[in-house]
Parts: sequence; C-alpha cells; structure tokens
Amino acid sequence: MPIYLDNNATTRADPAVVAAMLPFFTEQFGNASSTHAFGRDVAEAVKAARKSLAALLGAAFDHEVVFTSGGTEADNTALLSALSTQEGRNEIVTTAVEHPAILSVAEHLEATGRARIHRIGVDATGRLDVEAYQQALGPRTALASVMWANNETGTLFPVAELAQMAHAAGALFHTDAVQAVGKIAIDLKATQIDMLSLSGHKLHGPKGIGALYVRKGTPFAPLIRGGPQERRRRGGTENVPAIIGLGKAAELAAAQMADATTRVRDLRNRLEQGVLQQVGQCRVLGDAQNRLPNTSNIAFEQIDGEAVIHRMNRAGIAASLGSACASGSMEPSHVLRAMAVPAEALRGAIRLSFSRDNGEDEVDQVLQILPAIISDLRSMSAA
Repeated sequence: MPIYLDNNATTRADPAVVAAMLPFFTEQFGNASSTHAFGRDVAEAVKAARKSLAALLGAAFDHEVVFTSGGTEADNTALLSALSTQEGRNEIVTTAVEHPAILSVAEHLEATGRARIHRIGVDATGRLDVEAYQQALGPRTALASVMWANNETGTLFPVAELAQMAHAAGALFHTDAVQAVGKIAIDLKATQIDMLSLSGHKLHGPKGIGALYVRKGTPFAPLIRGGPQERRRRGGTENVPAIIGLGKAAELAAAQMADATTRVRDLRNRLEQGVLQQVGQCRVLGDAQNRLPNTSNIAFEQIDGEAVIHRMNRAGIAASLGSACASGSMEPSHVLRAMAVPAEALRGAIRLSFSRDNGEDEVDQVLQILPAIISDLRSMSAA
C-alpha cells in the first residue's frame, strides 16, 4: 500500500470536499454575479464558504476574505498592494527562508528598482533574528512579510509580535500562512496582522483556490482588475466549485483540528524517535519546541537526499527534499543554507509531512524501510 508523506506539498482533497463541489459544476452552475435565481443561489453558497473560512481564521468580518487562485497570487497581491498604497515607502522587510512566492517577487522588485529588500536571517533552528528584523524596520518600510510557518522545517514564527513591531514603524504586516492554516489555531482578531495568504490544497481542499485575508481598513490595490467581484478587490468570474470546496475544507479543519493536531504530532514524533534510534549520523532540523505538528525534516550525513527520496519512492513512500515549488533545483535548499546546516548534512535532508489521513501502521512501515535504505546507500558510498 503506497504511503503519502508529502502533505506540505499538497493534501488529498477530502471526499466531503469533493461531494460539496460537484453540484456546482452541473446543477448549481449559475454565475454568482447574475441577478436571477440561478446566480443568487450560487452567490449565497459563496457567501457561506467565505463565512466558514473567516471563522477558521478568526477574522472579525467575512468580507475580509478575498478569494484568489492560490497562495502565490495572494502573496504577490499583498506585496504589490503594499508598495502601491504606502506613499513614500519603498522598502520590504522579509526573511531569508520565505517561500519562492515571496522571495521571487522581492527579487524582481529589487532588480527593477521598485523596492529595497531586507532579508532577515535565522539561527541554526530556523528561528528569526528578531533584533535584526526590528532594526530593519523604518520610515521607508512599506511592508513586513514573514511566514507563519516554514514549509520545509515547520518552524513557527512569532507573527503577532512581528506585526506589532511593523505597525510601530508605520508599516503594514503580511504573513504567508499557507502551511499554518488548518494545522494550528489562528485568531486574527487578536493580532495586528493586516494581510494573510492561504491555499486550499494544503488543508484538504482543491487546488487552484486560495485566499488573501485583508483586515478591514487596510489600504489595498487589486492585482487583477476587471468586474466588481470580491468587492472590486479581485476581478474575474468566481471559481465557484473551488470556493465551495475551500469553504468545506475550512469547516472540516475547524471541526477536526484539535484531535488531528494531537494525533499527527504523535505520528511525527514516533517516526523521528524511531529514525534517530535506528540510524546514526542524522539530525532533526528546525525548532523542536516551536514547529508545526505535522512536519519533520531529517538530515542524513554523508548521503544524497535525492537518492533517499528515489529509493523511498520505489518502495512506495512519497516524501520530498523540501518545497515542491523549488524541486528540480541542483542547489541545496535556501532554507537549510540560511540555517547554516553543516555541509556533510546539507544535501542529505528530506522532509516528511503528515496529515489526518496518515496512521501508525504507515509510520511503522516507514521505520522498517527507511533505515535499510540509508544503510545501503552509505555502504555504496563507502565502497
């Protein structure tokens, strides 16, 4: 039986999500912007989905949720909107370990002279240098953008505190929470976060749908202009089936999070303890005391992580080197380089990420297979 441990790349759409979506392809097919009954019924369904997602985020108002095509569009929108609306401010403070959806935009803005970028470093566990972050904020800062949870190590960042610091400097604050939403409790009402990005397929929803939370009163400039959809914050006909799916996924995440978090954390810890006991010269990367419950990044010394992933795949186990969006690169992970992972372990790191679909039997099967793969590869390397 195949084992899927790459849930930070994407999750399986929950069957209840798929069932909720299907009628909106064939039966409730109206355009949500139409004024007749077909459109009004669909508009009500979109409204309900928005409410479910707002509840999961702890947003004060449903209309603070703007549906997008995914996390990348939401990230792009946040950065470009801040630069457009913060007159006299052309600097962005972010981190060296952000997802490419943030770093590639920042690099482009820097290369074209549109913004100055401050990339704040992290320590060996992936924790942000908060002092350097605070020092980088200033009268020219338009936006600080810091991920809620790192997609490769699971390390969590103190975004509520960082948002307060950004506001003290007169800047907006955005967080890429793609990996956090649905995995840990979020209450945006209790923070000063201005914008937050998420993606449906990371929480058992469909691909091609995401959202940008925009706090009421936050200056905003749309990335995609067109019709009056999304209160004129994102033009284009709504992707209704996917929106309904995301709403259902949010509803399920809210209902199951407490139990799922505990169970998934236990699975991850069971795996890590087993690997560390059976395999020498390896280490768990990330902040052990402050990370996502589902994420494990294990670095095996003197071995090629790509070879490990290939062998695991042949054995029916899906895992990854890190971000799926950066796969295929011959360079070691920018996250692990920023953490100054020693050279002997840098290329031997693999990420295993769990979901509520996984079970103890799968962990036990991995613990039967993975140590043997490591041993065999090391024997070949020594020979």
